[in-house]
Amino acid sequence: MTNPNADDAATADHALKAKHRAMWAQGDYPSIAADLIAGLGPLLVQQSGVGPGQRVLDVAAGTGNASIPAALTGAEVVASDLTPELLEVGRALAAERGVEVEWREADAERLPFGDAEFDVVLSVVGIMFAPHHQAAADELLRVSRPGGTIGLIAWTPEGFLGKMLAVMKPFMPPLPPGAQPPPLWGREEHVRELLGDRVGGLSAERRELVVDAFASPEEFRDYFRERYGPTIAAYRAIGDDPDRIAQLDRGLADLAREHDRGEGDGLVMDWEFLMITATRGTDGTDA
Repeated sequence: MTNPNADDAATADHALKAKHRAMWAQGDYPSIAADLIAGLGPLLVQQSGVGPGQRVLDVAAGTGNASIPAALTGAEVVASDLTPELLEVGRALAAERGVEVEWREADAERLPFGDAEFDVVLSVVGIMFAPHHQAAADELLRVSRPGGTIGLIAWTPEGFLGKMLAVMKPFMPPLPPGAQPPPLWGREEHVRELLGDRVGGLSAERRELVVDAFASPEEFRDYFRERYGPTIAAYRAIGDDPDRIAQLDRGLADLAREHDRGEGDGLVMDWEFLMITATRGTDGTDA
């Protein structure tokens, strides 16, 4: 006999994931990955000690910012993401670089891989957008072999991207029950709680990404309004309300203006992120 509540929950989760998939497919996230955050993937690959012969999983890989650099080390890499449109771009980029990566459409909260299958599991500003944080963290741990490495980068709540999501929040529908805000993954204590005593040697470091690609706060705003899925979703939620559109326009431009270093004619911003590496424990205990 089926459980109506379980069926309802499964239907709601399917609808939520479909909404997320569509959100990241709109706009032009590949250009953001290439123009603004390309350096994050190689950084995490290096910090996580990825090397030849290792089996590596990149969770919520997008276009492969970590997957491709990992493959270039000689590792055997699987890139998984909920959005097939991003994987298609990544596949083409990998071909251009002359490396082999296996591209798999997958939900970060239900990874289609076996237990302890990977030596290194990575995610660069990706898994943080999975709505159910504990479920996603449990999957990271499940597919990691004992003694393996988990490497994560997430935007901090106090940093620029965390504040940008906060600016957009009043213009978007509320999170569904059980979902948590993405920037929580940028808090060390939150990640420690998610991973618990199943990891050891956890290292957490706050760093900043310098972004100098924009001439003005308004150029930054328009770029994200046209290309970044969450920002596009915020404007679509507003509809044709001119006052609300003006409020969001002003909020995004003002945020960029506040974070400008004030050096020269162009906009120069520091975007803070948290980088975590940890070792998967053995038999449920820390390493």
